[in-house]
Amino acid sequence: MPSDTVLYQAAALCLAHPDEALLARLPLVREAAPQLREFTDLAAVAPMPELAAHYARLFPPDGSGGVPYSNLYLSRWPGDGATGPFADRAPDGTGSLLPYAALYRRHGLELAGVEPPDFLPAVLECAARTGDTGPLTGHRVGLERLRVRLTALGTPYACVVAAVCAALPVGAGQP
Repeated sequence: MPSDTVLYQAAALCLAHPDEALLARLPLVREAAPQLREFTDLAAVAPMPELAAHYARLFPPDGSGGVPYSNLYLSRWPGDGATGPFADRAPDGTGSLLPYAALYRRHGLELAGVEPPDFLPAVLECAARTGDTGPLTGHRVGLERLRVRLTALGTPYACVVAAVCAALPVGAGQP
């Protein structure tokens, strides 16, 4: 079994928007994190347009479709049992991004790209680089709900979220 650091980094790659860089790294991810094999096997043979369309249907950026946990933005998960600074909710139901931005600053990291700081792949990469799993354990209930939803849909992305859930340290956010 890979270390949690390797697993979190591999999961971050798998849960990011699929692109050619992911395809180039699949052999490494497959070797380093065998519990993600269901996903890596699919991604290795699926045409990129199909993989990208599947991703977009599962994780619409606006959470459309009316299904909770249909996105990868932790602060948008309604009533997920989040704890600590990552539980902050705005009146419109969205969470504050400030704790996530502070997390990256505290560890001397800068968020690259266009995604907001609560994007699950970014949080996973931060955990891999720093060992700080606070946001993940704080959202344990939401992650489990996402895992259940993806499993029910029969998507290989479910094994990625299941592996993350299994690796989380016991503590805050336990259901």
